[in-house]
Amino acid sequence: MKRHLYLEAKSGIAGDMVVGALLDLGADFKKVAAALKSMHIDGLDFDVRNVVKSGIAAKDFRATMHGLTDEEEIRAHHHEHDHYHRHHEHRALKDVFDVLEKADMTLNAKETAKKIFTIVAQAESKVHGKPVEHIHFHEVGAWDSIADIAAAAVCFDDLNISDVYVSDLYEGSGFVDCAHGTLPVPVPATARIAADCDMGLVITPAPYEQVTPTGIAIAAALRTKKGGPKGKIIKVGYGAGKRETQSPNVLRAFLMNEEENAQDIWVIETNIDDSTGEQLGFALEKLMQNGAKDAHYMPCLMKKGRPAWLLRIVAAEADLERLEKNVFEMTSSIGLRKFKVERTCMDREIIKTVLPCGTVSVKKCSFGDIVRYYPEYESVRSVADAAEMDFSTVFDMAKNQAKNG
Repeated sequence: MKRHLYLEAKSGIAGDMVVGALLDLGADFKKVAAALKSMHIDGLDFDVRNVVKSGIAAKDFRATMHGLTDEEEIRAHHHEHDHYHRHHEHRALKDVFDVLEKADMTLNAKETAKKIFTIVAQAESKVHGKPVEHIHFHEVGAWDSIADIAAAAVCFDDLNISDVYVSDLYEGSGFVDCAHGTLPVPVPATARIAADCDMGLVITPAPYEQVTPTGIAIAAALRTKKGGPKGKIIKVGYGAGKRETQSPNVLRAFLMNEEENAQDIWVIETNIDDSTGEQLGFALEKLMQNGAKDAHYMPCLMKKGRPAWLLRIVAAEADLERLEKNVFEMTSSIGLRKFKVERTCMDREIIKTVLPCGTVSVKKCSFGDIVRYYPEYESVRSVADAAEMDFSTVFDMAKNQAKNG
């Protein structure tokens, strides 16, 4: 069953708040520690603490540089685009990537961290009017902010999440003092990322910054779907901010199982009578790759008795726009129909079945007391080829083994 993440940022979002929330959901802090230590950032300290914010228990992740006063530490956590640290090296984005490449992180975590840095660097490039390759790390973020991004990427990878939903981000107003002078809130980099990545930003009367460039960049990089998820809540995590405010200064994160039953879904239809068989086959393959839950053709007769094909696509609402564009790009259709339907599905999970000839993935489907087992085609084929056995024998062995436990 797929696991979804929903980030609710009604008190804003910052890098350390994301890390705290993901740790509170169960991400392994030992993996975070191993990654940060392997980056060999001189003077970097980090830890995670249990705190209470406005009566809510939360995780407080701190990554700080040696030599900061208490006041500077608080400011640095809220304005990570500043360089309050004592180091004055100007490192390009490529140098930050080199540090990540050598870090003790999975490939997925490294790619996620690079995606986040790239979003920030592109925004800073536009704000400062210079090429991305000339953007230096003090503009992308101080070392403690870099640690926040790396830690967030490690935590996200560790939680094995399929899709990420993000609420509107609630920002303050007024002005903030930073290395570039006094800037309006939201600061230019935050506003640029919101525009470039289509992130909802709600401006509130709070007289301080609530959404940092690192925080919105992480949200933009992780988000895969718009709207809100439907499903069963597994756990709720809270990442603590550093301010003391009337409302809880926390980022709330929901870990959820996808709801398969009674699911709202959309159907797209179009009639096609002048595309080649090759075009139709290619289109079907690409539609499935681009998020269609199902897609198929049915023969039909159009006006004047012309034979044609009815293309029917089943899709989630978040994927509609992309799939509609695919239809127009890859077929001769000039119009389509779409309507919402409700579907009921069996719950599904993948289990591993160990056979004498190899391990086969089996899909277990259940609805109440109805349970069925379907060995996965590619898994069966791989084992059958390796063991030089016929497909049906391996398929039946896997199905019986899964059924009998």
